Amino acid sequence: MTQERDEADDGAFKGVPTDAAISAARVIRSGGAVIYPTETVYGIGADALSEAAVARVFAIKCRQMDRPLFLAVSSFEMLSEVALVEPDEMAILRKLLPGPIAFLLRKKPHVPDILTAGSPFVGIRFPDHELALALIEEAGPITSSSANITGHPPPVRASEVDRVLASRVEMVMDGGRCRYAIPSTLVDLANKKILRAGALADRVREELR
Repeated sequence: MTQERDEADDGAFKGVPTDAAISAARVIRSGGAVIYPTETVYGIGADALSEAAVARVFAIKCRQMDRPLFLAVSSFEMLSEVALVEPDEMAILRKLLPGPIAFLLRKKPHVPDILTAGSPFVGIRFPDHELALALIEEAGPITSSSANITGHPPPVRASEVDRVLASRVEMVMDGGRCRYAIPSTLVDLANKKILRAGALADRVREELR
């Protein structure tokens, strides 16, 4: 599978989706949930714009509803469909994405409050991982939350996914070991502040100066 991105096509995934990505996207579009690889850790993916699907992710992870989930996109166009982004903010996003960084951005009204725990801001991921991007391109915006029971270590290989958690989803995608094998860096873009230092945190600090 090949992947090509440039500014003219808005960074969108242009590879040929694998059978696994097509099958997983079908699961998500039907209201199901899958475990998928990213460059940071494995995540749980469900339709991020469906209240019922998002609620299921909280249940799968045994996660308290007051702890928001991130949303993953596969292009800057898709990002602009779910978040309000100022031109100066987009300039920073284009320097750092796709990549292992999550940005807090003001959400658009159709993004369900259950995803953000009632906050007007949503955490956005634009992963730098071909299989994840192929999945999101096929399925649309999906949840981005580590594939673990809350409080347990996040898996960086499919084989590390907890068996109980795996039994609660329809499909586990195997993309090998995650490149960074640590969680994403979380950035409050409006205030140019790192809220959680993770992958590529030093590069983020440089860009936010």
